[in-house]
Amino acid sequence: MPTTVIRRCAICILLTLSLAACGGGGAKTNVSATSTTMGQELMDLNASYEQGLISAQEYKRAKKDILHKYDQ
Repeated sequence: MPTTVIRRCAICILLTLSLAACGGGGAKTNVSATSTTMGQELMDLNASYEQGLISAQEYKRAKKDILHKYDQ
């Protein structure tokens, strides 16, 4: 009787460990939450450009990135 209990415990432990190894497989997940709108981001970007905080090239690149982000 004790051997049966030990075998069952061993089987349970092996199953648990084998299932635990399946958790994720290195998959990457990206979760992002944005509390601003595209319009607000574009207005902030424009204000930064008008204040001389960013160059025309930086402005164009950032604008393109914002439009792409909301295009999805």
